[in-house]
Amino acid sequence: MDRIRELASKKAAVIFTKSSCCMCYSIKQLFYELGASPAVHELDKEARGREMELALRGLGCNPSVPAVFIGGVFVGSTTDVISLHVDGSLKQMLIDAKAIWF
Repeated sequence: MDRIRELASKKAAVIFTKSSCCMCYSIKQLFYELGASPAVHELDKEARGREMELALRGLGCNPSVPAVFIGGVFVGSTTDVISLHVDGSLKQMLIDAKAIWF
């Protein structure tokens, strides 16, 4: 869990993913389209990826990926992020965290 918190606090937007996950791809693309450049951590390519995946589940992320952090705060997974985008608050969260500048 400490590793997750450390990585999540290093950049304004952080996404934990797996390279074969289509929903992870969609969330990354959404962030790029909004103008953010999130730190992306592919758990299936990390040496301690399985351990990190279990820690994400401990935070309540089920499935464990994608797991999104904005401003060091756990935002949620696909459904949570899409809901925030639909109601217009995702972009403002990214602006507030200085992940985008407009």
